[in-house]
Amino acid sequence: MIDVRDPLLANRISDIDVLVHLAGDYAVDSDPGERRAYNLRAAQTVLTACAAARVRRVVLVTSAMVYGAAPDNEVPLAEDAPVAAEPDTGVVGDFLEIESLVRRSLRSHPGLEVTVLRPAAVVGPGVDTVITRHFESPRLLTVKGCSPHWQFCHIDDLLSALELAARGAVTGVLAVGSDGWMEQETVEGLSGIRSLELPAGLTFGTAQRLHRLGITPAPATDLHYVVYPWVVDCATLREAGWKPAWTNEAAFEQLLELRENRTTVVGRRLPVKEATLTAAGATVAVIGTAAIVRQVRKKRRQ
Repeated sequence: MIDVRDPLLANRISDIDVLVHLAGDYAVDSDPGERRAYNLRAAQTVLTACAAARVRRVVLVTSAMVYGAAPDNEVPLAEDAPVAAEPDTGVVGDFLEIESLVRRSLRSHPGLEVTVLRPAAVVGPGVDTVITRHFESPRLLTVKGCSPHWQFCHIDDLLSALELAARGAVTGVLAVGSDGWMEQETVEGLSGIRSLELPAGLTFGTAQRLHRLGITPAPATDLHYVVYPWVVDCATLREAGWKPAWTNEAAFEQLLELRENRTTVVGRRLPVKEATLTAAGATVAVIGTAAIVRQVRKKRRQ
């Protein structure tokens, strides 16, 4: 086992041609500072070591979240659309910083070939993100005046795209995901979970206060990705002959199967007793936080 943060990494990879870097910490509940320090140190060390060891090609995975989720986003977004995500303490901020490292590395080491894959919302066994937790809620949060568009990337399809990138069949920065997207109505029909519509100001303002209190793991900006569209056009892969094996509907159905009866409110998984209180009141996100706040304050006083 090699620690990708090892300063002597270049010596350990001197005999390889292609390196695929997947050693990141993107857990929702990780300490933000520790997670970012690990992710940036790992990416920086990998890029520097590969340049020093004359590795021919490096492949990294970030996320289509770097495009940002916004009510006026085009559907789908072109691969060369501006990177417009808000820098924050969440995993999106990590992805932005990693891509910045890639750009600096390409300027410093022009002989190094780096390919960056930006998958849509990743789903599959073992995947735990703000997006997958959204569908563990008793209601699906929506914002007044905007309907989400849902696009997924199954880990099987991400793997097949990585294989193409490792072989050099595709290069540069490219998006990965299932063809097309699903409307909110389809998502509600397949999941059986009804939506709850709230004003944007109330939703994001309350979510940010809860995050500052340490009640919820992700910053309020992460909620943008479950209420606003960020669908991507996977043009580069499509032109290379790649086709996703999973449709959005099939990937979403597996996501639902993997929920394991968990209950989540604003990204925070609840113990059984808390979950019963919250779900029984038919609350989610902003409305459901009252019970959580009471429980957290009670525990702090004990």
